[in-house]
Amino acid sequence: MYVSMKNMLCDANANNYAIMAINCFNLETARTVIRAAEASNAPIIVNIFKDHLLTHCDSELIVPIVKKLAERSSVSVALNLDHGQEKDYIIKAIDDGFSSVMVDASRFGLEENIKMTAEIAKYAHARGVSVEGEIGCLGAVDGGEFTQNEMYTDPKQAKEFFEKTGIDALAISIGTSHGNYPEGMVPKFDIERLKEIKRLTNAPLVLHGGSGSGRENILNSVKFGINKINVGCDFMNANRNAAAEILKENPDINYFDLIEGTERESAELVRYYIGLSGSEGKNKNFK
Repeated sequence: MYVSMKNMLCDANANNYAIMAINCFNLETARTVIRAAEASNAPIIVNIFKDHLLTHCDSELIVPIVKKLAERSSVSVALNLDHGQEKDYIIKAIDDGFSSVMVDASRFGLEENIKMTAEIAKYAHARGVSVEGEIGCLGAVDGGEFTQNEMYTDPKQAKEFFEKTGIDALAISIGTSHGNYPEGMVPKFDIERLKEIKRLTNAPLVLHGGSGSGRENILNSVKFGINKINVGCDFMNANRNAAAEILKENPDINYFDLIEGTERESAELVRYYIGLSGSEGKNKNFK
C-alpha cells in the first residue's frame, strides 16, 4: 500500500519504535527494500536523495515504479524525497506523486528555515503529502568534518521550529554525520539532548546518518524518541559487497543473475536495521 509517512510516524511515536528509511535510486534498490520489509512485516520508507533524483532517476520515472511496487506489496510503503533544498524541485516531487518530502533548509538561519519549511508544509498538506523538516546541522565524513557540538540541534529552537512549521516529523542532529565513517570509528550520540528535544516537542523525531552508528546507539536512540532512521551508505555498501562476492565466486555470471543475487543478499542488511528499529511485525494499514 502506498501511503504518506504521517500516520506511520504517528504510530511509531505513540508506540516507541522507529521506521527505517532506506536510500534507493532505481527499481532494483526500491524492490530490495520493500521485499525486506515484507519479510519482516514492517512498514518502510523508500528515500530518494535529491542528487540521485536529479542525476539518475527523476520523479516522473521513480514515482510510478515505487507506487506500483507499493500497490503490490503487503506492507505500507512511503516514498520520501530526501534532503530537498530547492523549492521548485520539492514542489515538482509533490506534484509528480511523492507521498512525503523532506525540506532541508537547515543551511539558513532559524527564521528563514521556518519560513521555507512552513510554506512547503502548507502546499504539501493540501495534497495529502507529509513533510519532514530539519533543524541543526549534520557534519560530513568527507574531509574529516564531523558533527561538532555547535552543530547539534538546540532543544528550545526545535520546539519553536516544530510548532511554527506544522511539519509531521523533525530531523535533528545529535552526533551523526553523513557518509562512511573511518574504519573502527563509532559516533557518540548526545542522548540527553535527544531526551530534551522529545520532552519539549513530543514530535516524531528523525535520525539522519544512521549508517555505521553502531547497534547500541541505534537502540538507545529509538528507546529515547527517534521514530525514523535514515540509512544510505550501509545499504549501498551491502549492494556493492554482495555484487563483488558473487563476481568473485562466478566471474562469468549472467548479469540478470548477478542483480538478482545482489538484491537477495543486500536485503539482509535492511532486515537487520528493521530489527534494531523495533518495526518488525508493526505493519498496519496506515492509509
